Amino acid sequence: MEIGPGIGTMTQYLCESAGKVLAVEIDKKCVEILKETLAGYTNAEIIHGDILKQDIHSLAERYNEGKPVKVVANLPYYITTPIIMELFESRMPLASVTVMIQKEVAERMNAEPGSKIYGAISLAVQYYAETHLAANVPPNCFIPRPGVGSAVIHLACFSKPPVDTADERLMFRIIRAAFNQRRKTLQNALANSGELSLGKEETGKILDSLGIARNIRGEMLSLEQFAGLANRISEKT
Repeated sequence: MEIGPGIGTMTQYLCESAGKVLAVEIDKKCVEILKETLAGYTNAEIIHGDILKQDIHSLAERYNEGKPVKVVANLPYYITTPIIMELFESRMPLASVTVMIQKEVAERMNAEPGSKIYGAISLAVQYYAETHLAANVPPNCFIPRPGVGSAVIHLACFSKPPVDTADERLMFRIIRAAFNQRRKTLQNALANSGELSLGKEETGKILDSLGIARNIRGEMLSLEQFAGLANRISEKT
């Protein structure tokens, strides 16, 4: 599945190597050009529409018999995160997602605990996939030259999440709480958050029970630790 194929420059290469290519394009003018570009390929299907308004789980069922799909795209930078998270959260069968996005965003997705750029998006993506920065694409590769660098990131999707959590939504509420006030200690960030109904002392005791220092910041915790924290809080509430 290619998101935003435009006039089909990359789509043609995909058609040469893939069994079937589903091209989802929002621009009607591009769709007309795309039809001409792909006229010689029998394994290409074009859908005119906004990927964020498609039932992408149903697309996988309809066009790939429910088998895992490989997604590729040069994503518009301003909607990178919504599209990637929609792909993951739709629960469509995904084998991988390979996209060119803004370099800064790619680095955040690939960041590790303790890094200044590690945050909620790092944890969200790494919950669903193993990340790999495949290539840096400097501004001089484009005409006109953009003001930011780009990168290709490959997300190899997990068949099941790498951590066990009893309440996935709770875990992500905790992650949001931790990074909404990232300069605060984790104890204060969780206690002061509208995401959770925990007092400061209760939060501190839960952290103690997990061997997590009360004065640690959320950016130091791994995905596994956030999952453990969510499980313990779920037991208490």
